[in-house]
Amino acid sequence: MSERQPLPVVALISGGGSNLQALIDAQLAGLPIRLAAVISNRADAFGLERARRHGIATAVLDHRDYPDRDAYDADLQRLIDGYDPGLVVLAGFMRILTPAFVAHYRGRLLNIHPSLLPKFRGLHTHQRALEAGETEHGASVHFVTAELDGGPVILQARVPVLPGDDAATLAARVLEQEHVIYPTVAGWFAEGRLRLGEDGRPWLDGTPVDGFQPPAMSSD
Repeated sequence: MSERQPLPVVALISGGGSNLQALIDAQLAGLPIRLAAVISNRADAFGLERARRHGIATAVLDHRDYPDRDAYDADLQRLIDGYDPGLVVLAGFMRILTPAFVAHYRGRLLNIHPSLLPKFRGLHTHQRALEAGETEHGASVHFVTAELDGGPVILQARVPVLPGDDAATLAARVLEQEHVIYPTVAGWFAEGRLRLGEDGRPWLDGTPVDGFQPPAMSSD
C-alpha cells in the first residue's frame, strides 16, 4: 500500500503568523501536509519571514493596489490556484472574503477564530469576553462560509477566564490552544478523515460533527 502524499496547503496571513508557525512545526513533526506557499496582503507581515526560514514560497498581494474586494479576491484566487492546493488555511488573514472566493474553495478553506463561536464573531474577542463576564473562553476552527466567522465549527478548545485576567493574558492562554487545534484539524483533513458534507456540517470519520468540544487541551 502506498503512503498518502502530503497535502499541499496554502496559508494566508496578515501579521506575525504564530498559527502559521504551529503548522510549520507540525509539518516538520510529521503532519501529512506540505505548506506550498504563504501569501500575505502585507509586505511587512512577519509570517513571511517564518516561511522563508523554512524554504516555503512566499508572495505578497497588497489589497491597497485594488479598487475593490472583488478585483482583489479574483487575483488572490488566481495566485492561490497556481500552487494547486488541496487546502487553504486562514492564519490571521485580516480580510473579509467575497462570496465568490469562498464558494470557489468550499469545503477546503479553514479559519481559526479566537472565541467559542458563535460567541464573539469579529474583532476584539478577548476584551468582549471579559466585558461580558464569561467564565470560559477559547478558540474555534471552522470551515469558511460567506457569513463572517459563521461557518460550521469543527473543533473548539476551551480555557478558563481567571480572576485578574486582562485581554492580553486571556489572549495568550487562548493562543496556546490555537496552536494545538489548528494543526489537529489540518491533519484530519489531510488524512481524509474530515470533510464538509452536502448538509453543510463537518463530517469526521464518517460521523457528523457539530462543534466538537473536548476538554481544554494541553499545549505540551
